[in-house]
Amino acid sequence: MGNPKAFLEIHRQEAGYRPIHDRIHDFGEVEQTLNTRERKLQASRCMDCGVPFCHWACPLGNKAPEWNDALYRGEWELAYRLLDTTNPFPEFTGRVCPALCEKACVLYRFNHEPTTNRENEAAITEVAFREGYITSRTEMVRKRERVAVVGAGPAGLAVANALNHMGYMVTVFEKNEAAGGLLRYGIPGFKLNKAIIDRRTRLLEQEGIEFRFNVELSGFSDCSVFSELSDFSAVVLAIGTPTARDLNVPGRELDGVHFALDFLSQQNRVLAGREFSKDERITASGKDVLVIGGGDTGSDCIGTAHRQGCKSVTQIEIMPKPVCGPDDPLNPWPGWPRTLKTSSSHEEGCIRRWNVNTLEFIGEDGRLTGVKVQEIDWKANPDGGCPVMVEKGRPEIIKAGLCLLAMGFLKPEHPVYPENVFVCGDAVNGASLVVRAMASGIEAANRVDAYLSHTSN
Repeated sequence: MGNPKAFLEIHRQEAGYRPIHDRIHDFGEVEQTLNTRERKLQASRCMDCGVPFCHWACPLGNKAPEWNDALYRGEWELAYRLLDTTNPFPEFTGRVCPALCEKACVLYRFNHEPTTNRENEAAITEVAFREGYITSRTEMVRKRERVAVVGAGPAGLAVANALNHMGYMVTVFEKNEAAGGLLRYGIPGFKLNKAIIDRRTRLLEQEGIEFRFNVELSGFSDCSVFSELSDFSAVVLAIGTPTARDLNVPGRELDGVHFALDFLSQQNRVLAGREFSKDERITASGKDVLVIGGGDTGSDCIGTAHRQGCKSVTQIEIMPKPVCGPDDPLNPWPGWPRTLKTSSSHEEGCIRRWNVNTLEFIGEDGRLTGVKVQEIDWKANPDGGCPVMVEKGRPEIIKAGLCLLAMGFLKPEHPVYPENVFVCGDAVNGASLVVRAMASGIEAANRVDAYLSHTSN
């Protein structure tokens, strides 16, 4: 703790976003950066608490007080080495993590001005890449066992990276044309430039990991897939949550109703140079857009719709509006406060509504023209259990030429796998955060290592 008074003398300063009138015309990252002096001042605010709740809240167990102190002192390489001990890909979490650590920071409890851990993490990593502190590790003692990893999302990349550093020969099978999973195809470029993923993938390849893209394996439900992977001593499934939650109401078949991930992934592929026919293209250009679902994926749809040139965008959520304010009485500090979140995409313009249920998709000549919705209330269930939904007022129609379903994903069900098969990430936990997927991947790598070490003796 280089400056014991910094948290009293220096206020939290975020880098902020590019101006709205500028950023909505491209898919460049919206977040800006602080200069070196300001970044070091922000790092100085960390109090190196005796009980570091930031460390407790982070699924990876990041040692924020240690690398914040190194950053404050200008020891950038040391800061990265400390960060690297717990976080294999801080360039990802430094951009897209909701920063559980910051809400658990003692300064959040003190004055709602926590240390800017996430931004500091991103800054440390970019300096490390720029200055050459990050290099490929090629001089590893190799073991004879080969491990297959199915899925190259954040969990798959994390487990592959950890196993590779343990000395195992790792092959990653990915059904898409490039690595990243949700990072590449679900998160828009304005939050995460895909060159960041390519940079890390090249490094993993240099370190000896083999990637096989455009390979879609099937037969997980009856375990027949593992006959194709019989050459591997262990298999790790990091297949995510591929099934989106649907909305089976009248009119679902109309042209113009799409899953959010189909919309987002196509746009990311367009930016990567892939071409789609006019009939295949999902676009918000010139349309009134309705997003059903109030989470991060819905927010990403809003920002993407603006950049495609939509006429208007409305977001509805069936659940009540979260608490407005920094504190959540039902989930107090140091837990994560379930409060109203306004993203950069929301700031770009959006009508937001809560307690709205979808009744029907309405169309003409097979194309969507509007969505019939109903305002609702939630009442306590006299029999206990989940609250009861009751109608409020009359149904109404929201004009829409494009409706995007962003209601989450269904947790996969798994059969009993052979003892050398392991599951990690969203595939086992259900849809969650990138940082949790990475932590699950590291934990799976340790289980694989323990299994192979036991069977080889």
